[in-house]
Amino acid sequence: MSTDPPPAPAAGDNEVTVSGRTNSFSQQSDDSQTAAEFIRNQELLEADAREALPYSIESCTKILGPLRQSVFACMTCNPPPSKPDDAWTPAGVCYACSVQCHGEHTLVEIFQKRNFTCDCGTTRIPATSPCALRVNEQTNTKGGVHSEEPDANNRYNQNFRNRFCGCECDYDPFQQKGTMFQCLGLGTVESGGCGEDWYHPGCLVGMGPKWYEKMEGHKKPSANALTTIAEGDEERQEPAQDAADVAVIDEDDEPPMPPGFPEEDDFEGFLCYKCVEANPWVKKYAGTFGFLPAVFLDQPGPTTSQVKVEEPVSKKRKAEDDVEDQGETKRVKNEDAAAGDANGAEPAPAPAAAASAEEPASTPAGCKLPNLATAPAGRFSLFFKEDFRDKFCRCTDCFRTMDAHPQLLEEEEVYEPPMSEGDGASQHGGSTHGSGSLLERGESALRNVDRVRAIEGVMAYNHLKEQLKPFFQQFAESGKAVGAEDIKAYFAKLRGDEQGIQEAGRAAAESKEPDGDGDSRREQSGY
Repeated sequence: MSTDPPPAPAAGDNEVTVSGRTNSFSQQSDDSQTAAEFIRNQELLEADAREALPYSIESCTKILGPLRQSVFACMTCNPPPSKPDDAWTPAGVCYACSVQCHGEHTLVEIFQKRNFTCDCGTTRIPATSPCALRVNEQTNTKGGVHSEEPDANNRYNQNFRNRFCGCECDYDPFQQKGTMFQCLGLGTVESGGCGEDWYHPGCLVGMGPKWYEKMEGHKKPSANALTTIAEGDEERQEPAQDAADVAVIDEDDEPPMPPGFPEEDDFEGFLCYKCVEANPWVKKYAGTFGFLPAVFLDQPGPTTSQVKVEEPVSKKRKAEDDVEDQGETKRVKNEDAAAGDANGAEPAPAPAAAASAEEPASTPAGCKLPNLATAPAGRFSLFFKEDFRDKFCRCTDCFRTMDAHPQLLEEEEVYEPPMSEGDGASQHGGSTHGSGSLLERGESALRNVDRVRAIEGVMAYNHLKEQLKPFFQQFAESGKAVGAEDIKAYFAKLRGDEQGIQEAGRAAAESKEPDGDGDSRREQSGY
């Protein structure tokens, strides 16, 4: 017999009108689906789950010690206090524990934190939510681990209570718009830093997270916004492009970057104004090789009209400059080539040292800092380029200062769990707390009972499967949907419940169309 799903019935075939009942399925309703469609949808959902959670969830990272890793805060186990001054115990868990031990809880994804050890199964997490992945030393079995000592070197900031940025907003992924950037972090909250906090671009330039709402023209484009562009009419396209530059923001679009904020392609990362103030020695690097000029927090904000006018002007000017630069480059290359051809030799290359002629020299015994310009005054964030680590002075004194911040000396290694093998949760022992399909969760439950009961459960399942196979087979062959009344009637038959059989029969009869031929599905189920 072919395993391909049967063709869908023609329109109008086997239609069932449902009136006044919500527990029945219509062949033509949105809630109707065949068994093959259900299996297909289930497979798609599991594929999406594997894509969203691609890593193995078998092992807690606590046994590995402090790591730079993805961290999650559980708002169910460690809810933030109602008042800022109330006592509160923050905690963070690793990727695997967020799924296996806290999968049904409210989680906040904090992303990467350095030198962090998982708190799951420690005194920072209630004993009612034990770690299901580590081995319990008392019972020598996996799971049920709680009340262990947490790592005293873990550091926490406001992110662990779902609060971010200098504006201290409660992050809602369904409401927040735009990109946030994570500070590289110099020091902890206790030492005056931010602890690798996340920031809105507008907050880094002192304009607030929703600065763009003050822009003139901040509204949805009208329904006929594109009608000004006519096919083949190039002269009419130009005004439409100008209008797009005047900061007309669609609610579904990403907000623009605020004035004074660097272009994303111009920097690799940044140090926020808190970390810079806590480490004033780094201020002198603003505007030097490897770093962008200071981005001030307290810079005077532009007026509404300036925001409206300056942004399109800057975009146009950048485009015009790019065109001019390209033309100039082409002209210089052509002139050099012509000169080379005239002299019968290739043009001499530009001196290699010209680009770094102004970079202050540094010897093992010397220090770069005295040769740098005076540090800018005021509070500012320091944005850096990809090669910024190579530009730091590494004399004895400066190296000793930076040694407390290894992330300045070399790029950090980020821990990632091994990739998940197979098809998701079915590979994992123990409870998956809501992850995986019903079949996978059933298999997981069987692994947690004793062998005799597991065998009895499998035998009962096989018996039920044999009973259900002919029932579903008739629907699979006809391509018809399974109705709630069909299921009720069949299980009533299995139980020998005559009253249930009668009720199911009446429910099926009520689903007939007033002037139709009736529900053909009743005949197939025998009732």
